[in-house]
Parts: sequence; C-alpha cells; structure tokens
Amino acid sequence: MRRNLSFIVLLFSVTLALSALQKPLFWVWYSQLFSDASISDFFDVIWHGLPLDATFAGYVTAIPILIVLIASWLPHRIWQGIIKWYLVAISLFTAACVSLNLGLYEHWGYPLDSSIFQFLATPKQAMASVTLWQAIEHTLLAVVWFCLTCYCYMAVLRLFKSERLIKYRFEFSVLLLLTFGLNFLAIRGGLTTAVANVSKAFFSERMVLNHAAVNPSFSLLSSLARTDEMNLYDFFDEERCAEEFASLTPTATTPSERLLRIERPDVVVIIAESCGRSTIDAEVENKSVAPGLKRLRNEGVWFENIFASASRTDRGVLATLSGFPAQPTMSIMKHPQKAAQLPSIARTLRSAGYSTHYIHGGDLNFTNMASYLYATGFDNLVALKDMSFDAPTSKWGYADDVVADLFMQKLDEYALQQSPYLAVWQTLSSHEPFDVPVNEFEDRMLNSMWFADREITRVVEHLRQSPNWDNTLIVIIADHTFPYPYGIEANSALRHRIPMLWLGGAIEHAKQIERYCSQSDFAATLLSQLGLPHNDFTMSRDILAEKPHEFGYYTFNNGFGIVSECGGEIYDCNAEKALCENEPSLIEAGKSILQTTYKIIREL
Repeated sequence: MRRNLSFIVLLFSVTLALSALQKPLFWVWYSQLFSDASISDFFDVIWHGLPLDATFAGYVTAIPILIVLIASWLPHRIWQGIIKWYLVAISLFTAACVSLNLGLYEHWGYPLDSSIFQFLATPKQAMASVTLWQAIEHTLLAVVWFCLTCYCYMAVLRLFKSERLIKYRFEFSVLLLLTFGLNFLAIRGGLTTAVANVSKAFFSERMVLNHAAVNPSFSLLSSLARTDEMNLYDFFDEERCAEEFASLTPTATTPSERLLRIERPDVVVIIAESCGRSTIDAEVENKSVAPGLKRLRNEGVWFENIFASASRTDRGVLATLSGFPAQPTMSIMKHPQKAAQLPSIARTLRSAGYSTHYIHGGDLNFTNMASYLYATGFDNLVALKDMSFDAPTSKWGYADDVVADLFMQKLDEYALQQSPYLAVWQTLSSHEPFDVPVNEFEDRMLNSMWFADREITRVVEHLRQSPNWDNTLIVIIADHTFPYPYGIEANSALRHRIPMLWLGGAIEHAKQIERYCSQSDFAATLLSQLGLPHNDFTMSRDILAEKPHEFGYYTFNNGFGIVSECGGEIYDCNAEKALCENEPSLIEAGKSILQTTYKIIREL
C-alpha cells in the first residue's frame, strides 16, 4: 500500500521536475534573447511556470491513480504493462513537445500550440524551412529527452505493485480518492475561479519571459481544447462594439487626394515574401540590403507607416487581397467555405472588366490558397505544378529569378489584351531556408532579401521599358516580416512594420504618405483610387479618406497591437491585459476590430 502511494506521489513529483527542467533548457537554447535578463528573471520564469507544470503533472498522474485503485481490488500483471506503455507514450509526447517548441519558437514567436497540426496536412511544405542540420539537431534533442523521461518513469514504476489488499482495502481506496481529489486541484489550477490556462504563466511585460515559463505540453493540449475557435473575443455587448467600430470608419466615400493620373490602369501587385521594413532598411558595412527599393521609393508613393496583419503568408495575402484582418488563433483561409465569401480586389476588378492573374513559384495548394484565390475572383493561377524550368528548385519551389522572367513574359502578353488586367506575383526566395543563387551577404536571410530586391527591381525596370508604362500601376507590398533584428518579440510593432510602394506611369507624382495604416487598408485604398465601390470591404479603410482615427492594427498569437502617431498599445488576450499604457483609447479600438472580425467570420 505504501509502495503504491509512494509511486503516485513520486510520479507527480518527477513529472513536475522534468517540466521545470524545460525552463533552463529554453533559457540556454535562446540565450541571446535573455542577454539582458537577470538571475531574478530566471527564477521568476521557473516559479511562475510551476502552476502549469503542476497541471500537466496532474494530467499525467490521473490515469495511474485510477489503475492503482483498480489493481488494489482486481490484481493482475496486466496493470504493470498498461502503466509502463502509458508512461512510454507520455515520454514520447513530451519529448516531441520540447523539441518542437524549441525548434519553432524562433519562427513563431510564441509557445507550441495546435497551429502545428495545420502544417501536418502538407508535410513537404512544412519541412521546407528546416535544414538537414536542424532536423538532426532536434531529432537528437527529442531522443535524449525521451530517454531521460523514460529512465525516470521506469525507475518510479518499480514502486508499483499490483496486489489485493484485504485488511486496508477500503481505507486505501478512500485515501486514493482523496489523492485523486488533490490531483484534480492541480489539474484545475487551484481553488480560484480561474481555471488553469496559459495566462497563469504570464508575469512580465517581456513576452519572451512569459513564453519561457509556459509548459509547451500544456500549451498544446489547452489549444486543442478550444473546440470552437470562432466564438472568441466578446469584449463588449454588440451595441457598444458596433458603435466603437463605426467611430473608426471613414465617413467620406471618396479619397481626399488622387494618386493616379488615370482611372483604369493595369494593376501589377508584387507581394514580397517576408520583406519587413527593418530588413529592407538594413545596411551591412555600408551596403544596402535592398538598394532597389531604396532607390524606387523616391520615384513613387511611399507609405511610411503601414503594418502587416500577422506573421503568416496565408493571413498576409488574405489581408492584402480581401482587406480582412488576420485572426490571432486561426486562419480563415483554412475554412474555404467562409474565405470564399470574403470581398476581394480580384472579384471587384473582374466585375469592372479586368482579367485577373496570379503567379507563384511554389505550391498554391499549401494552406488552401488556390481554393481561396479561385473562389475570390482570380481566373488564371500559375504555380509550381505549371512550371518546368531548366533550373534547380529550392525546398519551396523555383527561385525568384526564373519566376520573374516568366512573370515579365506574362505581363507582356497581358498588355496585348483589349481589357485592363490585374497581375499578382507572390515572391518566394526570401523565405526560409533562404536558398538563393547569389552570395552578397554572409547572413543567409539578408542575402535572400538582397536577391528578392534585385528580382523585384528587374520586373519594375522591365515594365518601365514597355510601351504600356504610362498605363501601369505597380504596388509592392510585403505579406509579413521576418523577425529582424534577431530576437525581436512577436508582439512588437516593429515586428509587423512593412513596406508599401506604388509606382508606375499611372502615378500622378511621387510623395510620401505618413498616415498610420494597416495592410488590410490597401484594398479599400486601391479601389477608391480606381473609382470603384468598396462598401463590401467593411474591415478595410481608405488610407487617404477623411477620418477621425489613423492607426495600424496587427495581430499575434492570441493578442493584438495597435499603433498611431500618439504611441502604441499591445493587448495580450492570454494575460487579459494591456502590456503598455501609452494610449488606452487605442485598446478599445483594437478590441472592437478584433470582436468585429470574429463576428463577421461567424456570420459568413
């Protein structure tokens, strides 16, 4: 009896200790992120992570408690084997969580959650960002953690003994039920009204400290428990939310100024992969990472303060083309029936007589993008499966140089049509693992950005030499950013600031727009300049219209940021609080946008 009770207590304790051990491992793995942290911060991470570690330990221990109870009444050798393989499975699960969390955090900027399963449907594309060494490194890490966990659990399992109790059977059963009750408290997170959730590990304004404290296994399990991801973020009653959101909407239906000389130009949109402002503005030893864009910005309309909707391509593309903000915990593109009902630049332009084309050197089936593009008005998609070049492919597809050649050829063909056209090129090469056929910078990411800048500039110069230049509008806009400077936190405004540049002979004159705006505002702004209605783009605001508020809005995992010339605010929905206090009214605005976003999704 004592052995079995000791087995339960020790199993909980070992699981708790192994969970706590993940904190210093995370700290060492990402030591560059903690270079300015103190020893006090280190112990705070461990201390504030213990509640979730205890919750996970409670989950692990629950089934063995029930088996011990059954074994005291119905002893059999089978119980030893069941517990053994159960603990092996737990060891495998935690090893995978630890390895994936350490591998993905530098890309995601938040702890492991159910987003990982969105990529399992397309494992080839999901692995495209992973180098061979990274795969080996994290596989070895998983194996080591699995062996360590298994060793500890098997040592504890030796205490378990399946035996019929005669004298103290009832007393021991009552004791086990009491133990199960205490274990349930650990699972629940204590006696307070707030049950265990990821926010219990949050204690600092520095998100990396909070994320280090989160138990990745619990984070994954809790995100899987969110069965209805569309019924979130009801901050206000419907009437107040509608009033708050209405106050953010421009009252004017026409732009305050015209950017274009003509009303129906051909429209070329280049969606530049991962090209954040902090990256393209960078210089290394007085050499510009993006010399082409640096020169071209003086020739067109440059938007100085525009912010990407999120940090994923599927969300950035949808925000650009449909004017619909990204969601913090889901991607509407993963819900094809709903995404198909969103407004779209392509659909509107097609109704106005434009032909619509989309070119990408990768796989457009990834994240349901082809389904979304076809459903929202693109007539012609050209992707990896349609291309056959005498050139090597990267893990994602063909490099931007050969695709740029194809795009320029297609543009020449489109220009011969009687009708105007919309042509979108989604670039590829400036995506991890940054495999490009040049060596301009030692840093692979910066090197790939230089390559992408060169190819984008080539397309612009090709159009400049074409007879159709005076009738062409070119828009260069990023889908999202790459975390540069390295270590920048996922919720910061700088992490989401992107370039947007309008060029071409259709531009009236060069200028710089200082207004703060969002990636999702591009759609309404473009259509307004073309003299086309955009009433159905309810989440997109004409950047140049008269309006009471100017701001950039972006989302990160379970939170949002909103920034204006007055400052910025970051609201974390896990912690249920603002992380800044620069301009509290911006928080109300952001909440109304987020709540309205989900309301629209539910109604689609």
